Order: sequence, then structure tokens, then C-alpha cells
Amino acid sequence: MKRSMVYAALIAVALGGLSSAGWAKSNKASEQAQKFVHEAARAGKAEVQLGKMATKQATSPDVQQFGQRMVTDHTEANEKLMAMAKDKNIDVPTKMDSQHQKTAEKLAKLQGASFDRAFIRHMVEDHEKAVKLFSKEAHQGQDPDLKAFAAKTLPTLQEHLKMATQLAQQQKVSQAH
Repeated sequence: MKRSMVYAALIAVALGGLSSAGWAKSNKASEQAQKFVHEAARAGKAEVQLGKMATKQATSPDVQQFGQRMVTDHTEANEKLMAMAKDKNIDVPTKMDSQHQKTAEKLAKLQGASFDRAFIRHMVEDHEKAVKLFSKEAHQGQDPDLKAFAAKTLPTLQEHLKMATQLAQQQKVSQAH
């Protein structure tokens, strides 16, 4: 009797070890999904906030229109991402990261043409990063829903990058890379 209890305990420990190892393996995709959601959400929130700033502070009507486009498109994408994250029990950051916050603070102090140039420079840089992030998720993502979301959103981000690059040329913005 004692021996069978010892065997049962050993089997339970072994199975528990296997199931936790299996859980750790399956949790990797979840970690990748969480990382994508966090980065995309932070960037999306920043685009909305900075776009709102552009509608008020920019001198160029083209920059103001681009800012409004950021608000519209990124608000829509953010809402879709938030709904997906909620369904997957992924916590979503409610604030921008410190880097975007510093950019917002810097831009808040600018007006007119100096705002236009700084905003557009930032939009080019941010959209280069966003295109890279969404492209990677669209091609290598493990979560089918997030992969599809990234693939569907990617053309809009590529269009934003193209628009920002064209505005940078119009505004004679130097690209510091």
C-alpha cells in the first residue's frame, strides 16, 4: 500500500513536471503576443495623442490633415487591438511609454513650422518602427488573430510612412538616422 502511494506521488510529480514544462512551452507564444500588443498599443496611443497635437499646433494644413489622419486611423486600430487583447486576457498599457512621453513634452513646447518639422520627423521614425513591428508579426506571429490584425493594418501603416516621408520632403525635414 505504501509503495503504491509512493509510485502515485512520483507519477503525479512527473506528470506535474511535464504539464508545467508543456505550459511553459505554450506560454512562449503568449509572451510574443503580449509583447506585440504592448508595443503596438503604446505606439498607437502615441500616434493619436501626437496627431491631436498636430491638428492644433501645426502651421501647414497638410501637417494638420496628416495629424487628423493619425487620430482617425490609429483610434480605429487601437480599438480593434484593445478588443482582441481583452478577448485574449492580455493587459494593455493605458499610457504611452517614457520615450513617446518625452517626445510629446518636446512637441508641446513647439509651435508653427518648428512643430511641423519635429512632428513629421517623429512620424517618419515612428512609422518605420511600426511597419517593421507589424511586418514581423504578420509574417512570424504565432497567434492567428494578431497575425491577421497585423497583416490587415500593415498597408495603412505603410501608407502613413509614405505620407510622412512626402511631408518630410515638402517641409525640408532632415532625417537623423
